[in-house]
Amino acid sequence: MFCTEAADTSEVTLLSEHPADTPPDPHPETFAGGPGPVANALLWGMLIGPFLALAVGVVLAVRYGVGPSPLDVVLLVVLYAVSGHGVTVGYHRYFTHSSFAAPRWLRITLAVSGSLAVEGPVNEWVATHRRHHAHADEPGDPHSPWQFGTRSKDLVRGLWWAHMGWFWSKDETNRERFVPDLLADPDMVRVSRAFPLLAAASIVGPAVLGGVLTLSWTGALTAGIWAGLVRMALLHHVTWATNSICHVFGDRPFVQRGKATNFWPLAILSMGESWHNLHHADPTSARHGVDKGQLDTSARVIRLLEQAGWVSKVKWPDRARLDRKRVALAA
Repeated sequence: MFCTEAADTSEVTLLSEHPADTPPDPHPETFAGGPGPVANALLWGMLIGPFLALAVGVVLAVRYGVGPSPLDVVLLVVLYAVSGHGVTVGYHRYFTHSSFAAPRWLRITLAVSGSLAVEGPVNEWVATHRRHHAHADEPGDPHSPWQFGTRSKDLVRGLWWAHMGWFWSKDETNRERFVPDLLADPDMVRVSRAFPLLAAASIVGPAVLGGVLTLSWTGALTAGIWAGLVRMALLHHVTWATNSICHVFGDRPFVQRGKATNFWPLAILSMGESWHNLHHADPTSARHGVDKGQLDTSARVIRLLEQAGWVSKVKWPDRARLDRKRVALAA
């Protein structure tokens, strides 16, 4: 379904507009920044590099019959699952929304696993997402696809913006405003600072592992391409699709703030994140796929952690509360 209802255009007061006798907010939501030359080059490399690697991998496979090997596929699937659930269970449901309680060792493990997805340091990712929920599809949302209008050409522009264009925005989310809890946590500060090393390990590590396990340079090359760069690109675009596709296409069975949708084709690859309408209707819920047949592997991981006694105070969905949030169907 292609949903095109009008975006909320209610008037808002700009954070920079303070009365003369009111001191400025010491922690405004945003500040002027944006990526510098080095960060800008890294962004373009992150976007273009994996697709160049994919092209190389296809040429090697078609013309020379080299890869992807069974080892490459296994490494890709395992690393996709580990780093992907690090984002969905760790970055998102735990650090952003406190869907459950976890001990220190698991907090660190989730933050490190999420960092391996190469989507940014934990404090930066969480700050941006909390800001997104504070202004879902309204002025202030860092990546709403609806901000340019509701016409088809506006939505095309908006989908590009929500998917990746917002990376180059000069409007940076203020971490002091949105993640004071993580900035006060020495462990999260250290993991965030270690992000460049963790990202490098996530990209280079598969090549090293493939070379060691096969004792060949070919094994290192193909593992680096498929389990490193291609895996990273796939995970990135699935995550970004939650910002873009899952705010335009799909169904909205629950009343929620914003225009988030449930988009079933991405359920498996997104590890349950594409049940996005429910998430915006009940953000702290540990499960996003709440109806029959809605696969949510992230919720399954949380359930297994709970059964092992490693997490507690899990905020599972309440059926009565969900029923109150359901959109009334026409008779």
